[in-house]
Amino acid sequence: MRLSTRIALWAAAVVPLLVVLAGLLLLPLVGRDLRHQQDARLGERAAALLPSVRALVAADSKGRPKVEQNQQRKVVDAALDLGVRVTGTDGGVLLSVGPQPDDAGVLPGGGPVTVRDRAGSWRVLTRAAGGGENGKGAGLLQVIAPTGPADRQAAAVRRRVLLVALVSAPVSALLGFALAERATAPLRRLSRRAAGLDPAASPAGAPHGPGGHGFVPERTGTAEVDELSSALALLLTRYDEQARRTAQALDTARAFSADASHELRTPLMSLRTNLDVLAAHPDLPAADRDEVVTELRQDHARLLDLLTALSTLARGDLVQLDAFQPLDLAELVDAAVVEARRRHPGTEFAVHAPAELRFFGWESGLRIMLANLLGNAAVHGGADGVPARVAVRLSAEGPQARLTVDDNGPGVPPESRTAVFQRFHRRRDSPGSGLGLTLVAQQAALHRGSAALTAPPDGAAGCRAEVLLPLPRPDAPTLELPARRDWLSGPGHRTDPGG
Repeated sequence: MRLSTRIALWAAAVVPLLVVLAGLLLLPLVGRDLRHQQDARLGERAAALLPSVRALVAADSKGRPKVEQNQQRKVVDAALDLGVRVTGTDGGVLLSVGPQPDDAGVLPGGGPVTVRDRAGSWRVLTRAAGGGENGKGAGLLQVIAPTGPADRQAAAVRRRVLLVALVSAPVSALLGFALAERATAPLRRLSRRAAGLDPAASPAGAPHGPGGHGFVPERTGTAEVDELSSALALLLTRYDEQARRTAQALDTARAFSADASHELRTPLMSLRTNLDVLAAHPDLPAADRDEVVTELRQDHARLLDLLTALSTLARGDLVQLDAFQPLDLAELVDAAVVEARRRHPGTEFAVHAPAELRFFGWESGLRIMLANLLGNAAVHGGADGVPARVAVRLSAEGPQARLTVDDNGPGVPPESRTAVFQRFHRRRDSPGSGLGLTLVAQQAALHRGSAALTAPPDGAAGCRAEVLLPLPRPDAPTLELPARRDWLSGPGHRTDPGG
């Protein structure tokens, strides 16, 4: 049922009820006003009759019948449509004219009172007419009026109240429906706009309006509708964000599957070949067997490293802002160097870092970045029997932190210093997966920074990896993740034949 129909039905039910309730409150007030008017009329008529009645009572008490008859005519003429009853000093009725109760008996005295009989009800006003001594044995004047006219007026008011209640039902329903239709017009427009939204028109990653859904809240002047419109826009924004995350997760999963299938094919075939050799030649000489086992271990290590790197790259593509927290970057650098010394005992590591450098970031991602930087420098550093030497420096330079990792290896040609950060870019003789520097670039981008390869300063041989990370400011706005999150699913090179 439409809202306007509901409002119309409620108006048709409530308005007549309010009219009836108002009538119930009004009828006693009308009845009281009618009685007051009747009593005032009785008082005025009693005041006009009282001189003639006093003369009548006095003539009766003195035995003057002629005067008594004359006064009786005056009283009858002045009574008009009211009932009049005069009682003498001896209690006898001297005069009784006009409408009165059928069985009058002894009417009550005092102010206006109501007397009822089988024929109806009457209002009676009693006044003393004098004639006695010290107020005793005085005559009485009683003015009587039927309450029928007042009752009929009250009944007419009651009928009109009921008539108004009956008429107000359809009228209030029509007015309520018209007003409700006008009041709900902004809500209907909002409903039509919401129904016209097409989820396919704003695919994740290609927004065409605020939040990607194309729905812009419009001010209608109705607070409730404006609040609903804003809430709907917020809901659609959250829906688009969730759809974008879901699409991104699906793309990442597909890319993980495709890359794993492509990159694992060669080591798996090598594993299969070596296993076949071992199975076909159980009497293989020990030296040859050791060589095959060594290749199996190398292939296994390569598989493990590749799967770990792909999984880590996927985690970086899907990480959310709630994983970021305040941390000490200098402490992470020291811990990474300790771990690198354990993994590469033949490499000399030198560290230059402040005692503390506060940073806001993803701790797991930064550990991955540092491990790959140090591991890459340890593997590719050194040459011609010279052990690898790696120098790590961390410093705060204005609004950013600078991390440099220098090695004494052959270096990277200038034309390849950008390409090495692409996915699966490696030399043919490289033992790595080709994802180490891609992970470094990904983590730098996630933290709104940058990564680059340069030549060491002062013309020294080797390579320098430099990462710039913005430091948090107290007045900085809320951190937002970068728009690019396709390090695994985006384009990337497989190999670098040039070395």
